[in-house]
Amino acid sequence: MSSPVDSAHFRALFDPRGVIVAGASAHPGKFGFVALHNILRCGYGGKVFATNLEGGSVLGIDTVRSVEEVPAGQADLVFVCTPAPANVALLKACAARGVRAAFVTSAGYGEAGPAGEDAQRELVAAANDLGVLLAGPNGQGLVSTPACLCAQIVGPYPPAGRIGLASQSGNLASALMNMSVLSGVGISRAISAGNAAMASVADYLEWFAEDEQTTVGLAYVEGIEDGRGFFDRMREVAKRKPVVLVKGGSTAGGQRAAASHTGALATDDRVFEGACRQAGVTRALGIEEAFEAAATFATQPLPRGPNTAVVTTAGGWGVITADAIVRSELRLAPLSDDLRAAIDEKLPPRWSRNNPVDLAGAETRDTIPDVLELVARHPSIDAVVYLGLGIQSNEANLMKTGAFYPDHGLERIVGFHERQDARYAEAAAAISSETGKPVLTATELAVTSPDNPGPAAVRASGRLCYPSADRAVRALEHLWRYARHRQARA
Repeated sequence: MSSPVDSAHFRALFDPRGVIVAGASAHPGKFGFVALHNILRCGYGGKVFATNLEGGSVLGIDTVRSVEEVPAGQADLVFVCTPAPANVALLKACAARGVRAAFVTSAGYGEAGPAGEDAQRELVAAANDLGVLLAGPNGQGLVSTPACLCAQIVGPYPPAGRIGLASQSGNLASALMNMSVLSGVGISRAISAGNAAMASVADYLEWFAEDEQTTVGLAYVEGIEDGRGFFDRMREVAKRKPVVLVKGGSTAGGQRAAASHTGALATDDRVFEGACRQAGVTRALGIEEAFEAAATFATQPLPRGPNTAVVTTAGGWGVITADAIVRSELRLAPLSDDLRAAIDEKLPPRWSRNNPVDLAGAETRDTIPDVLELVARHPSIDAVVYLGLGIQSNEANLMKTGAFYPDHGLERIVGFHERQDARYAEAAAAISSETGKPVLTATELAVTSPDNPGPAAVRASGRLCYPSADRAVRALEHLWRYARHRQARA
């Protein structure tokens, strides 16, 4: 970013002492109302100011008619909901009051043809002259969970976590945050870059690499003007933290849509894929894959190698998962004789005696945690995929919603099943933390029955419960690719 802003300006954007909502409105359908509401609703603890040409009170905030009435040095960030023609003068007034960052929601800039492009250049020039970090324009807003800040004109407000998100699409930023809400794997910072007129996705990812609250950068991009420069920067970011990219406009139709959406320039998809691999950047082909990759980086340790074991309570799931591993860059690890002998002591003879480790319905109270620990602690195993969580609670739900409950001993067995599934999820997380190896839990109940105590306990542990074995394997493959890239350059 060729401008006089530095890391302190990004801190002003994501951790401001105070926020000005410029163009606040008493009408609940207006951006100026929604933005102010969301800032107040989500518990931001800094000072909040609002401007309205007519004055008055909005949501309990006494507005001022101009920024000049805001006390100097009390606000670092202005959230701009005023029309484009007013915004250059607004930036100047804000800079005079000590504002160092501006998020501009206003449309009518680079996405709106030649006149809009001229207006955008004028806005950027003003921000550069004033030393103000300009985010947007034509964006939906930003989130900073460490600051309890939801400065955006849409929902949701995601749970706190370790993923830093930057997106050239506001709607896709919202989609990724919705996935955070559903999965429980949280967000540290999120921003809709809009037209990225001054601050680009690369700038945000670079700052996320410095941010102590962020473990992994996640980005949606539609076009990159300076591909070589972008990937040179991403190579440096990836040396410090994982970066997950999903790119829109990988087909001719998508490229036309991107040009009309944000004015983004298309890049050759094959070149983009190759550049990602060389830079150590994780490239995801869709939004779900991108979020799950980022969530995995944020919550699982990196594997030391590709050797993967599958622990399953039933055979079919193991077969499907073995196929997925063989098709990937992971390795379905053979069971060593000593590991097989150790598992023999925990299971009856009908278990698979191979990888996948199929318990064949032989689990007792402690079997699953014991076998998971044996497998994960063995030096020949680098990662584990655990399948079958939630089966007992699924049956328990059928029991407790029927006419026979709570009699016939059902109340007791329902409670036991639900406690067991929660315990299995907790054990998987604990074993992963203790061994420093990834242990991924997959079950379709994560989406078909998210309140099931098994998936619910995975969420409570702060980890992602994968909705299918294929998706767990794909996420683990991304983890291994990045780990291998780091090892090769160590």
